Order: sequence, then structure tokens, then C-alpha cells
Amino acid sequence: MPLKVIGAGFGRTGTESTKTALNLLGFNCYHMTEVVKVGRKSMPLWIKAADDPFAAEWEQIFDGYNATVDWPGAHFWKSLIEYYPDAKVILNVRDAEKWYDSVKNTIYRLSGSLVFKIGGKLIPNMWYMDELVRKIVWIGTFKNRFPDKSYAIEIYNSHNEEVKRIVPKDRLLVFEVKQGWKPLCRFLNCPVPDIPFPN
Repeated sequence: MPLKVIGAGFGRTGTESTKTALNLLGFNCYHMTEVVKVGRKSMPLWIKAADDPFAAEWEQIFDGYNATVDWPGAHFWKSLIEYYPDAKVILNVRDAEKWYDSVKNTIYRLSGSLVFKIGGKLIPNMWYMDELVRKIVWIGTFKNRFPDKSYAIEIYNSHNEEVKRIVPKDRLLVFEVKQGWKPLCRFLNCPVPDIPFPN
């Protein structure tokens, strides 16, 4: 099935809540957590895409899914919006300082840690996961300069501005999860659920 929704926002911008919301609206949404679940099947495909985006096998990667948010998909947003020209685009955003602190205290702290270094020798999925994050996030996005807070925030802000500049307005939703259901449902032409927005 083709992607109907492409998330262009960086991780730690409310993408996990957005993934849950999209699933509740009837989509089947891909997220970094799915990479772990599907394991060895998809991780080599993502690493191949990171090495050569033109060789990416999008239909195989997203087999069974019709939406994606968070990394790794967000890293390839330009390729994906061309490959799936009818898909709508969601740009998750949040305060840049809070975003940086969140990434630093979660993804960055864990990535390259002893847990992954030792576990990667014993569990292939852990090696693939660490390698994927290294390639698309720390090198591919932040050029190995994430610890430089001002640089990382500059990359974050310029990324968001580039998405807003390139994606046609009628195809793009700039979204903060604190806005809740209404803007998301209006954008996707879905009825508003009678339940709280996922946290």
C-alpha cells in the first residue's frame, strides 16, 4: 500500500504520540519503534538507503504501512514526497531548546553506549539499530556535531524551514501535539475521536 502520510519532523517532537494518533485514526504508521519490531528484515534496507538513497526500496521498507513519522523516515522526507506524490506531509515541531534537551537525554545518551556496544556483539538487531541511528541521525543529519547545542538547534530550525519552503501549503501540516486532534483530523479529513489525544 502506498504511503498516505509522511512525517518530516525530527524525533522527539511528539512523533510517538502522533504515531499512536494516526493508528487510532485507522492508519498503520511506521516509527523508529517499528524498526526494532520488524528487526532484521528492515534494518539492512534502511542502512542501504542511508548509504545510497537512490537505491532505497521504499515499497519493501514500508510494506504493510501507509504512514510514517519520526526517524528513520523523516531523514528521507525529500525522496519520499517525490516517490509518494499524493501523500500528505506532517511536520512535527516543538520548542527547539526542549527538543535538544530531549534528544540529548534519550537517543544521544543511549546511542553508542555500552549497552549497544556489548549487546550489538550478541544481538544483531542492536547492532543494526545503533548503526542506523549513527548513519542517519548523528552523521547524516548532524555531521557528528550534535553535542554542539547551537549547531544542532540551527540544523533543527533550518530543517523545519526547508520543509515549510518546499512542501506545498495544501499538502503540509505543521503540527504540535499540544494542539490535539482537531488540526490533525481536519488535515486528514477524519472524524475527531471522542478520546483524549495520545500523550
